[in-house]
Amino acid sequence: MEVPVTTGPNTDRAALRHVLGHLLTPLLMCVGMGLAYLGAFHAPEPHDLRVDVVGSGPTAQVLAQTLHDKGAGALDVRTVADRDTAITALREQDSYGAYVPGAKPELLVASASSDTSAMAVEKVFTKVAAAQDAPLKITDVAPVASGDPTGQGVFFLLVALSIGAYASVAVIGGAGAVLPLRIRALLAAGMSLVVSLIGTLFAGPLFHLVDQGLGGVWALSWLYAAGILFVGVGLHTFLRRWTTLGVMVLFVMLNFTSSGGIYRPELQPGFFGALHAFWNGAGFVEGVRAHVYFDGHALGGHVLVLTLWLLAGIALVAAAGLTEARRKTANHRPDPATTPTATEKAAEKAAEKEAEEEIEEAVAV
Repeated sequence: MEVPVTTGPNTDRAALRHVLGHLLTPLLMCVGMGLAYLGAFHAPEPHDLRVDVVGSGPTAQVLAQTLHDKGAGALDVRTVADRDTAITALREQDSYGAYVPGAKPELLVASASSDTSAMAVEKVFTKVAAAQDAPLKITDVAPVASGDPTGQGVFFLLVALSIGAYASVAVIGGAGAVLPLRIRALLAAGMSLVVSLIGTLFAGPLFHLVDQGLGGVWALSWLYAAGILFVGVGLHTFLRRWTTLGVMVLFVMLNFTSSGGIYRPELQPGFFGALHAFWNGAGFVEGVRAHVYFDGHALGGHVLVLTLWLLAGIALVAAAGLTEARRKTANHRPDPATTPTATEKAAEKAAEKEAEEEIEEAVAV
């Protein structure tokens, strides 16, 4: 005969405390996402946006100085000698627009560097040309692929890779918690390969986000996904059920907002611009742009950023291995005063429940 399970005030209070503890995670995610996304994207304004005025005479110099002064810090205007020099600067991402004054003024942009930056430059120089009662000709010296007309497809590829990687972290850390760390590390390496291949399929045959250099896009995708997976697997040993929140802070809240995929640092608050210099999402987005559109210019620096994140992940996994070995040694010390059955079973059930809840939270997110 089954004994009915009864609940009382103590049981109800314990269950309520348990639920409230888990509700803290989505509340922190809500606050974090709001601060990150609204802080980064709610009011894009140019600051120190580098543009060129083509010409070496007094007219060009006066125009450059006037724009610089009226911009009040929005524009960083310089003069260059000729059109070829301006194009070289655009193709090396040393400037984001170049104005060629004259009876038929022309604006040179490189939309592959950042479509939103190109639009900001167009807005400024359309007004300049209108003041001269002249139509403005716009020439794009580095256009994006036909399958990515807004130039933001690489950013959404970043999103897909990130979700595949950090969701895998929750599964490996939760469902795979009983596995030896070396097996979890191998699973992380395998998942990074699978995620990167899926991302490459999206970028090439499926959506044609890029029209050349697909092999390099795969390599950058693998480096990026592997970095997230190894950092996440390493952190799980220390953060446990808070790992999902931790990787979301690192690889969503701070990562997407500083990647430059929507707005480059010149259109964002300084905090996100500073992160852009060394965060892994920026390394991926700018690395793909450099590889596909700018003949590999500055690609090495972006690859270095992604490699350093991967090495940091490997170091975290190594530290996690040492920590787990110490915990295992401490847990297996014989204690003649206690029997292992009840304690070990309770700990095992608690670990299984925590792992299931962690996976459910990750999947829901």
